[in-house]
Amino acid sequence: MDAEAAKVIRVLIADDHEIVRRGLRMTIQGESDMLLVGEAVDGRQAVELALRLHPDVVLMDIQMPGVDGIQAAAELRRSLPGAAVVMLTSFTGDAQLHAALQAGADGYLLKDISGDELAAAVRSARRGQPVLHPEIARRLMQQMPLPADPFASLTERERQVLQLIARGLSNKEIGGQLFLTEVTVKGYVSALLAKLGVADRTQAALLAVRYGLVNPDDLPGWQS
Repeated sequence: MDAEAAKVIRVLIADDHEIVRRGLRMTIQGESDMLLVGEAVDGRQAVELALRLHPDVVLMDIQMPGVDGIQAAAELRRSLPGAAVVMLTSFTGDAQLHAALQAGADGYLLKDISGDELAAAVRSARRGQPVLHPEIARRLMQQMPLPADPFASLTERERQVLQLIARGLSNKEIGGQLFLTEVTVKGYVSALLAKLGVADRTQAALLAVRYGLVNPDDLPGWQS
């Protein structure tokens, strides 16, 4: 196990419902590789705590009073880009989902997931992998206006890298599979994101799922 894999994941949770925070707290505290560093009841407090506590992953409710989760996610993307922000919601409305995507969230989970699925999603987010609930992925993909073949400009190697991104592999893991250095993989990732016109790995993964490179149910974070 390398140093990155052995590092304890610092988690901050933000939800205005105490019963939800309790469930999240119990799940995080039950994982030996995770540490709950704080709890927030709204987006404003989530941002304040995150800037002070420097969590690795923030589990953020979308619907909260005052500053909501989407506003808070956008602020954290600007002020604390090293923290992964995973949205938690009971709603699958298109407007909210697209707003969360535009805010730069690293994941989108529904609150019906199990504790094991949540823990797996936190680990995936910490590794920089997109974390998408299959139902949310399908809804987002249905609304994305795309050309017939968005991958036409990609080289064969870039397609391979994209497929592995969608399956949740980190740059280091992709390099191991394709016998490339991590720096070389990073270059391929930057190039394919630019060619696809997307901002990050999560949006690239959505394209890969929609066009059949990976099944939505095989997205990372859903294997216990």
